[in-house]
Amino acid sequence: MTSRLRELIQQLGEAIHESVIESEQIAGVVQDIRKHGFDVLLMLEATIGLNEVSAKETDSDSEEAEGEAPFTQNDRDWLRSLRISVEGDNDDDEEEPSKNE
Repeated sequence: MTSRLRELIQQLGEAIHESVIESEQIAGVVQDIRKHGFDVLLMLEATIGLNEVSAKETDSDSEEAEGEAPFTQNDRDWLRSLRISVEGDNDDDEEEPSKNE
């Protein structure tokens, strides 16, 4: 990993931190919790994963970007882990609960 990439990852972490700090919605909820007599300690952990993209994948991604850009398999797996379905994803059938229950 290059020093420039490390610097960019650090900047990403700082941007996420700033977003949380500046969020009016988070501040409002924290204030409501404090009104109920509790102090709030908020600790978040962000995992940043990097996958190197080959030149071939980059070319095919640019061609797809002109129309409707589909999600990569990694994108679909990550969204599925968050229980978010992707339109047109055929793997959704296996996760649906049985209607016999």
